[in-house]
Amino acid sequence: MTRNSKSILLALMAVLLWSTIGSAFKLTLNYLNYTQILLFSSFIAVVYLAVLLAVTGKINLLRKVTFRSIRMSAIMGFLNPFAYYLILLKAYSVLKAQEAVVLNYTWPMILVLLSAIFLKTRITWINVASLLISFSGTLIIATRGDIFSFEFSDPTGIILALSSAFFWASYWLLNLKDTRGTEEKIFMNFLFGFVYTLMYSILTDNLIVPGPEATAGIIYIGLFEMGITFVIWLNALKLATNTAKISNLVYLSPFISLIIVSVAVKEEIMASTLVGLLMIIGGIMLQHLIGKKGQ
Repeated sequence: MTRNSKSILLALMAVLLWSTIGSAFKLTLNYLNYTQILLFSSFIAVVYLAVLLAVTGKINLLRKVTFRSIRMSAIMGFLNPFAYYLILLKAYSVLKAQEAVVLNYTWPMILVLLSAIFLKTRITWINVASLLISFSGTLIIATRGDIFSFEFSDPTGIILALSSAFFWASYWLLNLKDTRGTEEKIFMNFLFGFVYTLMYSILTDNLIVPGPEATAGIIYIGLFEMGITFVIWLNALKLATNTAKISNLVYLSPFISLIIVSVAVKEEIMASTLVGLLMIIGGIMLQHLIGKKGQ
């Protein structure tokens, strides 16, 4: 098997695993609230990442931690996992899983806006057209197809889902400026995120002992949303001869997610969700394909 074939296989494996997470969130919310899910799953992720550092012989990197890296992880850990997952899981608790899954995929377009504001990147007419298409898709989902009524299915849930996309985009914007090794920074970010979540859980009286069903859910989320899958994805990118093509595979995830949601969560997928998703992804792909050709 060639390097590129291995890269594609690993990328598809990561995409498939990530596609199960929306259903895992929704099902686990039957046993724990959103704060408790984040607390336990982020702990699982921290343990996994610590073991990974030890097994790969990179645990010594933590001895060279500087004040600057601690400060960076304190900020990054607040954005993700703390704020991002806390808001996203709350969105899942009030929206249909299919809506939360799709609305979270607006983050690439939010990243375009943030890059223009903070990195001073140029906004082209392709960027504007892409944003209009994607956010029109968001409006279709938010109104469940009745766009001219401007009556949102669940305003709080919609705002939460879009806010989570904002925090994710902000995290990746800061990540561009973080020159530390991948394993080191992810571990430290999640360690800070877990500490924030623990403090928040204590303040909101959310410390409990999870039952068997809840335990299965938080282990799955901690490993396959926050831990192992990210490592698989990074390895896929390292092996890739064309990282752009591999990165585009991630846009298969929301479509696969909807299939899994319909089976596992037993939600009937609404036409407005499919149309909205096609418009959101269409806007993103327009930005990637035509926008890059014009540069």
